[in-house]
Amino acid sequence: MKLLYFCDNICSVRKRILLSLLLIGITTNSFAELFLLPEKDPFMGDYENQFSIGLGQGFDTGILLPPPVRPVPFYIFSIQYSQPTTFFRIPARRSINISQTLGLRSVDEWDWNEYSVPIGYITEDIALLRTENFYAAIGAGAGLQVKENSRIGSKFLFQFKVTLGYNFSEKTAVEFFIQHFSNGNTATENYSYAFYGLSLVQNF
Repeated sequence: MKLLYFCDNICSVRKRILLSLLLIGITTNSFAELFLLPEKDPFMGDYENQFSIGLGQGFDTGILLPPPVRPVPFYIFSIQYSQPTTFFRIPARRSINISQTLGLRSVDEWDWNEYSVPIGYITEDIALLRTENFYAAIGAGAGLQVKENSRIGSKFLFQFKVTLGYNFSEKTAVEFFIQHFSNGNTATENYSYAFYGLSLVQNF
């Protein structure tokens, strides 16, 4: 009886080990598929070019990811052309961007009219998460605004962006974004620009 009991325990332990290894394997594979090695590029699929237009609402904040609690009369309109690339085998896109900010009046001692300025910059976005139609990405870039001002006292700018996208089809998507511009403390004035917005995306 003791021998049978001992054999049952060994079999039970083996089953638990096999089950644990199976669960670890499934989880690891799912993690790799979901986060690291998607079957297709979530930005563009099989297409090689992408064009998007975006519109954003400005917020008065000096931090990297601003909470949407202090909206101001400050807006951004952007056009973006992108091509697919990878970042350590993670799907990514490299883009040329042209944006125009628009301030309408003075609020909270800031003259937002002064910050109406064209900006040109190059960015790269990396897809960190994807499902069948949804993707999430972070991106960074650098460029120039036409003139410095009391908000950002430098023509040279850094850009940081968080994107949540939804693919309606292989060609069309919509993206929600949080976008931040600053000079990286390379000048005395560095209060940043911050926007929440939406972009319409077309692949071709």
